[in-house]
Amino acid sequence: MRKILVLLLALLPLAGLAQERLAVMSDPDFEAPDYIKGASLYGKTFVIFGDSYVQNHVRPIQETWHYKVAAKYNMEYHNFGWNGNCVAYDRTAENFGPPMYERYEVLPEKADYVVVCAGHNDAFYMARNGVGTEFFREKLKALCEALIAKYPSAKLCFVTPWRVPRAMFPEMTEVLLEVCGSYSIPVFDATRNSGIYVWDENFRRIYFQSPGDTAHLNAAGHDLFMPKMEHFLLGL
Repeated sequence: MRKILVLLLALLPLAGLAQERLAVMSDPDFEAPDYIKGASLYGKTFVIFGDSYVQNHVRPIQETWHYKVAAKYNMEYHNFGWNGNCVAYDRTAENFGPPMYERYEVLPEKADYVVVCAGHNDAFYMARNGVGTEFFREKLKALCEALIAKYPSAKLCFVTPWRVPRAMFPEMTEVLLEVCGSYSIPVFDATRNSGIYVWDENFRRIYFQSPGDTAHLNAAGHDLFMPKMEHFLLGL
């Protein structure tokens, strides 16, 4: 069975910003079948950046779809998820960290794939505070420009949140699709194409970390969603 070297990094802040939660180093002794070795993902460096969709809330990162894709293709994997984190809004006072348009600076200098999963907490923040999408739009543009400048040769993409039946989620998602589209950044629209039925309680009982959870998949949920993202990433 393949052995993956897992390096658990300190959770202390670095210059006020979170370090990566987990790195999986590619295994030089891993003997993959030819169809895996021939895939575009094989052996590449994969950076995933975002909120609790990335950190996986209270469950191990090893259960996530992105970890499993990295393991399947013997990738070097870097996880920069932070529960409660936003693209635009500073939630440091709530222990949810500085916004991603600033926090991107802690990402490694080189990567082959950079995946951003974000927006859920921005929608929550906007609804809670009764504000519109203009500030989110402005800071999302700043993040897109920063990531393009930092990773001109990487495969960069965003993933929207699920279709969460709450205020400001539709508006946030449309802004995310529009802004990323204006920069020619591919987006996996998990709001429309994920097959994740957040609004259905029976579905959540099977595939989410708790029946009342509307954000965080359990291991079975990640397994359900993984093939869609694997196909998407292979097509970048």
